[in-house]
Amino acid sequence: MGRSVPRKDAAAKTTGAARYVDDLHFPGMLYGRTIRSTIPRGRIRSVRLDFDPEGFTVVDHRDVPGRNVVALIVDDQPYLAEREVRHLAEPVLLLAHEDRERLLAARVEIEYDAEEPLLDPEASTHTLKTLRVVKGDVEGAMAGADLVVEGTYRTGHQEHVYIEPNGVIAVPEEGGVTVYGSLQCPYYVHKALKSLLGLPEDRVRVVQTETGGGFGGKEEYPSILAGHAALLALKSGRPVKIVYDRVEDMVATTKRHPSVIRHRTGVMRDGRLVTMEIDVLLDGGAYVTLSPVVLSR
Repeated sequence: MGRSVPRKDAAAKTTGAARYVDDLHFPGMLYGRTIRSTIPRGRIRSVRLDFDPEGFTVVDHRDVPGRNVVALIVDDQPYLAEREVRHLAEPVLLLAHEDRERLLAARVEIEYDAEEPLLDPEASTHTLKTLRVVKGDVEGAMAGADLVVEGTYRTGHQEHVYIEPNGVIAVPEEGGVTVYGSLQCPYYVHKALKSLLGLPEDRVRVVQTETGGGFGGKEEYPSILAGHAALLALKSGRPVKIVYDRVEDMVATTKRHPSVIRHRTGVMRDGRLVTMEIDVLLDGGAYVTLSPVVLSR
């Protein structure tokens, strides 16, 4: 009473003692990298490794021991594209190597049959989720209003710009895996990894490291990143660290939804608002992810 409550993590962060995921290192650790689609929509014709694969661990959809799908609300998003890509920077292939410079220098050529992407949510005929909330007689109140004000408002996508980019380390151990990561929802990650790896829950452990900001941007996406690191770790038998740089984080991870919002408001001459009809259209992108949760709020 009568004084400020000190932050639990304040001393560690101000003295530099706090250890974020990129500060962690495990013996024999490899570095991981995601090879992504360079087109927003199309079919994969071929994938060619244009480098000497000696010392590399390479993973594609055929290496998934469980289900190649991110277990969340709707099971529609693959960890690794098989034949079709549905958005720019969709993961196709994973690489790992102990030398980060060699890893970044490795070239992978992917040939596609490109298709026309649908980028306008108002032109789409595919609705992922609909919520309807009705209170009272909207049309009756609208008819009795002195004035009806209508408007359409649009918002763009928004990057969360957390200070620390997304990052995880997957460590294979005793027939299972432990994942250390910068994340907000460890139980999302645990559920997703069980499905991806085909492992019982006691063989999957998720440890949240110091997290340098999230703001919603590290809710569901770490499930994908953790899955990629875990696949590489289990195939190589060695710990694997994947930490995005700022460019990859901004290009590849989820954002605040773009929206189109239409208002129709009934008002009286004395300034009273008597009724409102609001239609909110969210652009959820290629997959459902957490869009129904966002819409419900």
